[in-house]
Amino acid sequence: MTEIQQRLFALQDAGYRDFHAALMPTVDKALVIGVRMPALRALAKELKGTELAADFMAALPHKYYEENNLHAALIGHIRDFQPCLTALERFLPYVDNWATCDMMNPRALAKDKAALLEHIRLWLQSSHTYTVRFGMEMLMNHFLEEDFREEYLALVASVRSEEYYVRMMQAWYFATALAKQYEAAVTYLEQRRLGAWVHNKTIQKARESFRVSQEQKEYLKSLKVSQ
Repeated sequence: MTEIQQRLFALQDAGYRDFHAALMPTVDKALVIGVRMPALRALAKELKGTELAADFMAALPHKYYEENNLHAALIGHIRDFQPCLTALERFLPYVDNWATCDMMNPRALAKDKAALLEHIRLWLQSSHTYTVRFGMEMLMNHFLEEDFREEYLALVASVRSEEYYVRMMQAWYFATALAKQYEAAVTYLEQRRLGAWVHNKTIQKARESFRVSQEQKEYLKSLKVSQ
């Protein structure tokens, strides 16, 4: 066992392992150690900037789910845009589940929104499920408020995939857009510009949101389509 693996197994919670593994059907349960996220984030904070962390991040692919999560958390501690982006580009092809993907939101990426947007455009064209999902998530996290443009909705809508975790992120993106940019986003439902599954899932998630008004929820309900 490597030193990092030993540190992770020392934090193992078997009950949590069984519970969390059941939430990730794409990950072999035998590769889940069972480390709660606060403990993992504390380990990342302890290791950041060390030679051990650098060696660990250079040794891809990792074996265990928590190793990937630790890698993701360490990327989050990179302060400068370009080193953070370089680390992400190297790591993304090895991400194999929604949980590792969704925990990544490095603050450094906000330091150069123009460059980030160009990489998002490339990520959305990837053949790798979680690279596409990550690209949508970055568009959702960074470009739905003061930096919003209607063309970004079209970027997400243009992705055509049968992958469940891609379509779920499309729905999550559009549900969030309905909460933050309602007038622009609702036209995609009115004009049926999303696939039927994503269309209805978007409506479901928006109607579950506290950020969408009751009046809007009733109107969205009327836009459901047959699948």
